Amino acid sequence: MARFNTKAAKAQPTSRVTSTGRVLRTYEGGRGHERDARSELFLLAVSHFLADTFYENAKDREDRFARLVRDLAVTDPSWTVGLLGWLRGEGNIRTAAIVGAAEYVKARLDTGATEGPSNRQVIASVLRRPDEPGELLAYWTATYGRTVPKPVKRGIADAVRRLYHGKSLLKYDTASKGYRFGDVLNLVHAAPDPDKPWQGELFQYALDRRHNPDTAVPPASNRVLTAHRELMAVPVGERRAVVTAPDGAERLAAAGITWEALAGWLQGPMDKAAWEAVIPSMGAMALVRNLRNFDEAGVSDEVAARVAAKISDPAEVARSRQYPFRYLAAYQHAPSLRWAYPLEQALGHSLANVPALPGRTLVLVDRSGSMWARLSDRSELNRADAAAIFGTALAVRAVDADLVEFGTTSRRLTFDKGESVLKILGRFGDLGGTDTTSAIRAHYRGQDRVLIVTDEQYAYNVYGDPTEQVPAGVPVYTWNLAGYRAGHGPSGKGNRHTFGGLSDAAFRMVPLLESARDADWPWTA
Repeated sequence: MARFNTKAAKAQPTSRVTSTGRVLRTYEGGRGHERDARSELFLLAVSHFLADTFYENAKDREDRFARLVRDLAVTDPSWTVGLLGWLRGEGNIRTAAIVGAAEYVKARLDTGATEGPSNRQVIASVLRRPDEPGELLAYWTATYGRTVPKPVKRGIADAVRRLYHGKSLLKYDTASKGYRFGDVLNLVHAAPDPDKPWQGELFQYALDRRHNPDTAVPPASNRVLTAHRELMAVPVGERRAVVTAPDGAERLAAAGITWEALAGWLQGPMDKAAWEAVIPSMGAMALVRNLRNFDEAGVSDEVAARVAAKISDPAEVARSRQYPFRYLAAYQHAPSLRWAYPLEQALGHSLANVPALPGRTLVLVDRSGSMWARLSDRSELNRADAAAIFGTALAVRAVDADLVEFGTTSRRLTFDKGESVLKILGRFGDLGGTDTTSAIRAHYRGQDRVLIVTDEQYAYNVYGDPTEQVPAGVPVYTWNLAGYRAGHGPSGKGNRHTFGGLSDAAFRMVPLLESARDADWPWTA
């Protein structure tokens, strides 16, 4: 077998998550390495900073995030704008982008900074979903009061003109939102888009819905809103007949009825007929989240086959922008085996950027206690599961890989070529503490590269930090899933590189580095 050459005479490539050289301590007492401000912010942002972690609560993480954004908004505005745009775009991390944009603008207004993109542009660029103008307003007013600066108002108004339409109003302008569409319009005074002659009537209807809901009438020119109003007027006792009629699915779709809205409209159970009527208009993300409900309601095999085809379609997976661990959650909670193969296919499509590495690879997956904190307050999944997904995908696709789980102890996991990633995940365990150094010493046997998926909070070891156990000429890639301040080793040069996040996006940096090219930040690579 050809060996991967890690000892070429040319200059070593660099990656962008960089250590400052200052020594810190990890939360477990290991010798840690401080990162520069850009690297710390990047890893914190991509690791879902608004969740409690094993060592750091959500408020502390939010404060650290805001401080880093405010500092870099003034000292390095171009880089910060690039990060915010990537977070909301390819990174698909909504909250960090929205909070980051608000803090960026606040810092620049406070200091009078003018270099770089306008504050208005930055605000508008991170608002990609129709409820996000309200979310940004909610954050700003809760943090800085109800006086909203003009650049913030104008950026939100630009987004409103782009995002507000009939279907978005039905889906997102609900009583559960802190800021309704009408509230946003009142605060930012958005004028309709001149190229959308229908938008003026829509804006007025949004205001009427907010302030005079009993008398608000949708514009006759908007077919979705008028069809929705007609369905709302159907007496409760006749609604199930509408759903079961031959044109039931078409009527629900024409009226913009989501599955959540259908449950409330029927004022009764979501049975087989109800699900089968609304499934054709459901997106892939909604389908994946409801597989268990479909089984419990007894949807037919014919309908289930259409669901399976949609959730496993590569284009649908790309469009839904689901994190890979969402498919693991669905697999764990859906009782029927008919979903196993389509979920395996979907998981594979969601990991498209994981490379097929040549030569020999050592993959270490952190299964210590600190990795079992939930990814967010709304998720039952944890960093240990996310780490296992990424590590297994890397191992399965590599030409020759050793897959190891570690904690207080460590062990090698066996798998067959082409074996299901979801099946392999069932072999991982809970291994207590974080002795990364000993795991590498036990399993490094001259492999061409080492990849460690971890939160980097290793325990003190007399032999030093984990990366020191690997010869300097062999690349060590750390995949950080938590964004703590101290790393377990140096990064940014000398064959020591750190990436992060809960998607596969940054895995494309590994082949760049191994072809002796610098791995830039994801938005400039």
